[in-house]
Amino acid sequence: MNAAPPAARRPVVTGLGFITPIGNERAAVTASLREGRHGLVPVEFLGNPALPVKLVGTIKEFDVSSTNCRDWTWPARYDIPRETLRGLAPHGVFALCAIEQALADAGLAPADVANLPDTGLFTASAGSARMMHHHLGQMDAARGERGNPMGVVSSICGTLNFNLGAHFHIHGAVCGFVSACASSSHALGYACDEIRLGRLRRVIVVGAEEHNAETILPFAAMRALSAQGDPALASCPFDAARNGFVGAGGAVALVIEAADLAQERGAPILAEVAGWGQSSDGHSVAMSHPEGAGLRLAMQRALADAGVTPAEINYVNAHATSTPVGDRAEAQALRAVFTEAGARPRVGSTKGLTGHPLSMAGAMEAAFCVLALAEGFIPGNAHLRTPDPICEGLDLPRESVAAAPSVVLNNSSGFGGSNVCHVLRRWRE
Repeated sequence: MNAAPPAARRPVVTGLGFITPIGNERAAVTASLREGRHGLVPVEFLGNPALPVKLVGTIKEFDVSSTNCRDWTWPARYDIPRETLRGLAPHGVFALCAIEQALADAGLAPADVANLPDTGLFTASAGSARMMHHHLGQMDAARGERGNPMGVVSSICGTLNFNLGAHFHIHGAVCGFVSACASSSHALGYACDEIRLGRLRRVIVVGAEEHNAETILPFAAMRALSAQGDPALASCPFDAARNGFVGAGGAVALVIEAADLAQERGAPILAEVAGWGQSSDGHSVAMSHPEGAGLRLAMQRALADAGVTPAEINYVNAHATSTPVGDRAEAQALRAVFTEAGARPRVGSTKGLTGHPLSMAGAMEAAFCVLALAEGFIPGNAHLRTPDPICEGLDLPRESVAAAPSVVLNNSSGFGGSNVCHVLRRWRE
């Protein structure tokens, strides 16, 4: 294994914040992962019971369904100023609350990250299709003579970095990432690079998405969504009978710091981001490379960057969304990297519990990996009954395993063949 770089250049995770289908704080999410409790609920989009989409991974305790922010509600423990609220998209509320949680988990107050030249914010979302549709509809109805002055910043894909950068008074850097379902994994990777290069000392990473009709239903036209109404049949990654993913929303935030900064202030170090890798399939606008060639390369690059061998990985949080093509490609990539090298880490997809939250998936699942390292368990494959034969040689536990991993790998893949992988490990000086 490579010698560890100086603590000033080692990115570590010191705080986590969760607004997810399986819980809105760390303890609840940990319990759901351990016990295999899903967060998928029945849905009827657009008042049309004939639609094939029957389930969504929803966010409880929040109501941001209206296009008017004055109608939105959220838990009383969060204080969102009205001037901030006016520019937010619905998923911006999730993201702001997740960041507040992550800061508190890291032992920081919002004032501790404000106006500092070495603190940045990297975000990921696809923007708000609902708010875009609403504001453009108003403009069309007025024949261009009127429009909401906050319509742009509350709807386009930079909405998180615009609003949250201003709200938290971030001075070091603010940037948004858009690479479909790999977006927040890219945000995390580049955040770590900024710390490794010494440009920043702390980066808040957040991914967020909405779970409304405008965000999720278009995937039905691509035949990417499951038509099942039973969660155990609808979201079942790697299962031979899988037939599409279940959409989801929410937000997850991570506080990434240089290790020496965390040590100086006595912060708990939950995990180290030891390395990452990325690649592009260059194959299809929507489908993974049929043999998982791009993802295989990204995994190999992440392992090399972290200075670890396949045999040292204890757990892989797979991107596997429960689509026939995507899961098959990832299984082949995993077999090429691990099985053919004689390694057999436990492999699982937590999307059986959460559904697929699109661009926030990478940040969410990286945070799940941190929980696995910090709490000493490996999440199982909820709803897996009969593994696809292509998974032969992979260790796919159905239930969570009471084993403490020390090095884990997190995979993400997005449209256009964007592949991003991170290696996280238990902190050691």
